[in-house]
Amino acid sequence: MPAPASIDAFKALAEWWDDMGVEVDDASVQAYLKVAERSAPPAATAAAAPVRRPRRKKINWVEEAEKAAIACDSVETLKAAIEKFDGSPLKQGAENTVVYDGTPGASLMIIGEGPGAEEDRKGLPFVGKAGQLLDKMLAAIHRDRTENAFITNVNYWRPPGNRNPEDEELAVCRPFVDRMIELAKPTLIVAAGGVPAKYLLDSSNGIMRLRGTEHVYTTASGFSVPLIPILHPAYLLRRPQDKSRAWRDLLLVEKRLNELGG
Repeated sequence: MPAPASIDAFKALAEWWDDMGVEVDDASVQAYLKVAERSAPPAATAAAAPVRRPRRKKINWVEEAEKAAIACDSVETLKAAIEKFDGSPLKQGAENTVVYDGTPGASLMIIGEGPGAEEDRKGLPFVGKAGQLLDKMLAAIHRDRTENAFITNVNYWRPPGNRNPEDEELAVCRPFVDRMIELAKPTLIVAAGGVPAKYLLDSSNGIMRLRGTEHVYTTASGFSVPLIPILHPAYLLRRPQDKSRAWRDLLLVEKRLNELGG
């Protein structure tokens, strides 16, 4: 069967014959063209160009946290920035953002792991059974969250099933943790439990090796403060036989606060 290009060539030839005065049976020409056009395959249509959607830029949430944190000039504005922050996947499954409780500016800052079920419901750190024990521990060294102690976390949203927060989840909170320390300016930090102690000190040692020893924590901006890890109150509820160790750690905390003028 004639291809489309041949049909066009035949039309041009028939027109040229006509111009040259050559007699051509017009009916035969028209019949040929009709048959050729019906037999020719449909003209290929140009393939539609694929629609290219603009690629979404991947958000670096650690950088976003750094920007948000450094813009805050008070503990209160930092709390609002943390509550507004959407860079942690834990936030979607949490009921509340748990930032801090107690007295901003107190000489003693306690940094815990993060909210459990009760803390998630109430939006405050250390308010469950472990929190009640923490309050008794603080009272033993003449400290109270309503007067001279400040409590916060290294993670602000409850992980599913109360699992430990993962490194990536801690990393997006780190700029806020550092800024909280810089704004609150504590004289001494107590890291309550293995997760905050190991993370803040960048240590692979367990809490039993870290507890009761003094370290120096330095924020990304260069603010330094002494830090003492202690056993987490939840651990002591499970193993009350270790309360004597916790008591020795608390005495060290009290001694250092007095020496540091806090």
